[in-house]
Amino acid sequence: MSSKPMEPGTIGTAAAVAPPAGSGRTAAHAAADAAVAADAAVAADAAPKAPEPAGDGSVYRPEALETMAEARQRWETARARAEERAPFWKRDWTTVSGMEVPHLVTPEQVAGIDPRREIGVPGEFPFTRGIHPTGYRGKLWTMRQFAGFGTAADSNQRFKYLLAQGQTGLSVAFHLPTLYGYDSDHKMSTGEVGKCGVAVDSLADMETLFEGIPLGEVTTSMTINSTAPVLFAMYLAVAEKQGVDIARQVSGTLQNDILKEYIAQKEYIYPPRPSMRLITDQFAFAARHVPRWNTISISGYHIREAGSTALQELAFTLRDGMEYVQYGVDAGLPIDEFAPRLSFFFNSHNDFFEEIAKFRAARRIWATVMRERYGATTERSWMLRFHTQTAGCSLTAQQPINNVVRTTVQALAAVLGGTQSLHTNALDETLALPTEANARTALRTQQILAHESGVVNSVDPLGGSYLVEEMTQHMVEGTLDYFRRIDELGGMVEAIEAGFPQREIMDAAFAYQRAFEEREKLIVGLNAFQVDGEAPIDILYIADDLAERQIASLESVKRRRDSGAVARTLDALRRGAAGSDNTMPLILDCVRAYCTVGEISDALREVFGTYEEPAVF
Repeated sequence: MSSKPMEPGTIGTAAAVAPPAGSGRTAAHAAADAAVAADAAVAADAAPKAPEPAGDGSVYRPEALETMAEARQRWETARARAEERAPFWKRDWTTVSGMEVPHLVTPEQVAGIDPRREIGVPGEFPFTRGIHPTGYRGKLWTMRQFAGFGTAADSNQRFKYLLAQGQTGLSVAFHLPTLYGYDSDHKMSTGEVGKCGVAVDSLADMETLFEGIPLGEVTTSMTINSTAPVLFAMYLAVAEKQGVDIARQVSGTLQNDILKEYIAQKEYIYPPRPSMRLITDQFAFAARHVPRWNTISISGYHIREAGSTALQELAFTLRDGMEYVQYGVDAGLPIDEFAPRLSFFFNSHNDFFEEIAKFRAARRIWATVMRERYGATTERSWMLRFHTQTAGCSLTAQQPINNVVRTTVQALAAVLGGTQSLHTNALDETLALPTEANARTALRTQQILAHESGVVNSVDPLGGSYLVEEMTQHMVEGTLDYFRRIDELGGMVEAIEAGFPQREIMDAAFAYQRAFEEREKLIVGLNAFQVDGEAPIDILYIADDLAERQIASLESVKRRRDSGAVARTLDALRRGAAGSDNTMPLILDCVRAYCTVGEISDALREVFGTYEEPAVF
């Protein structure tokens, strides 16, 4: 037996009961429906009218709000008496970020939120409730587990394993030398080869990394920033060698967010302005030649990992995005040509409702800014699409099995917040790169949420929650205040040069550390509920001879390649970078000649110089 309650606004109307088109209906059926609809219209005209919503767009009747306010006052009195009899068991009722959480939110507190303009419905501006009308009923989020270690061959095996386990997209972690533009044989690479990601020195490594993986059928995300144009070019060159139609079949995402490097992660090479030039070059190149590629994933993840609050993560990430848009427009790119390929990357931390509110606010703010500040005219330019990774900084080496629980809560917040793709951290990632078994458990966490929890059945199950809407509004207002302060400094590049976001994050990280040390914030297994004598867990070890093998492979590539082509393409890149040419075709030529990451980066260093961050106190 099933029960199907009628939805508001559909009771007694023909539209509520009309069968779908193509269901064997005849002209007589249509005529009968028309008669029923006419009768319903007459009855509706004669029926008492529902009260008009409040002038501010509220769905609540003023008298109902007054009654609710009176009820809330009674509750406040009762709550105060209860607190006297049984004092609260802790002092701190703030979020992970330190935001005060109200004891209770009632309708009169959110009555000023316009449900049509500020909340809306899924798939419509301002997309607070999601960018797709059908949510996850139409398509699940992409399960994109971050992976990469050792040699390209090692990571290729892990990719194939994860795909066989049901992963639906690839995400590449590169080792530190590649991130900083050094080859594996450089002195700065000593001790780091293949340790925190896969070693990629030349196109030969990229060919091995994706051997047997059809790049026309999978989407790939690459976490790479300063050397993003080089790795992007390598990926395209591999696709060419596979015979893939780059314009029609290649899709994926580059992180390519250099502003957050200056703010938080610090893996930069060149000064901000030439770095921004490289990014706008990629915008223009991809829009014309690789239209399905997302040329940037504007990242709040690392801002949060550096110690920011959720609000700071949201505000600085979106303001970084606005800076990229402005630089693209200033470079003469039509906004609706490149804006649809911008994407975002957020952290999902432990505070469940704060994270959901952050994601909802992000969509609403971005849609409004793109339409009203930058004049974008297409819905795809207004839509904020984002990848989420659970919070690495929340994981503990103590009682690491607890990390599975933390990751589940964080992943659930990302899903209820409407993410388009998701990485769930493995339980051992605070100790080492994940083992196969732990990587599988992290993937299974997503699969259980998708197929067993039921949370995907509704497009936006928390929409309309008084608490969620109140917290979303708080996020919106706080973000707009940060925008104002950054605009007063002249923009995000100028704010970074002045050290503004760096100081804000530093202060937030200090406040959180103090709350932890004073046990106002408890972390299970770390400053509360500790155990002694924990047994160690198995972790992934990188072979001691890895660097020697990688360097030998690099030397072999250098012996086999055409040295004349290497010299010509690098010289052309230097001239183009010193002028106004788009650098992407020039970098692609270098890659095809098997120039290395370090050689290409050094050529650009000669032209652009390197960046040294000023001291921030």
